[in-house]
Amino acid sequence: MVRGQIRACLEGLAPEQMAGLVIAYEPVWAIGTGEVCEAGEADRVCGLIRQTVREMAGDAAADAVRVLYGGSVNDTNAAELLAKPEIDGALVGGASLKADSFSVICKAAAQG
Repeated sequence: MVRGQIRACLEGLAPEQMAGLVIAYEPVWAIGTGEVCEAGEADRVCGLIRQTVREMAGDAAADAVRVLYGGSVNDTNAAELLAKPEIDGALVGGASLKADSFSVICKAAAQG
């Protein structure tokens, strides 16, 4: 399903255009729920997104595209998520409104 959605969205774009994209993945069930995807699963799906870009546009585009995970990212799970190799960053919602929490997330991003 995710692979098909990515293909449909990127169809017709040149490799150079794909290389400049930032793609955010958030499971439908995580939207507005406060539930976070297990880090290994989030990494797997972000890798699937990158692999789809690779198949469509080649290695350079796949290496350049930024794939973010969004879905209840907060100060307690950001470090684990951002340490995963296929996750390039986080799409942060409500936790960005709390300075102390957001500071922890930013520090995790700098280390991840």
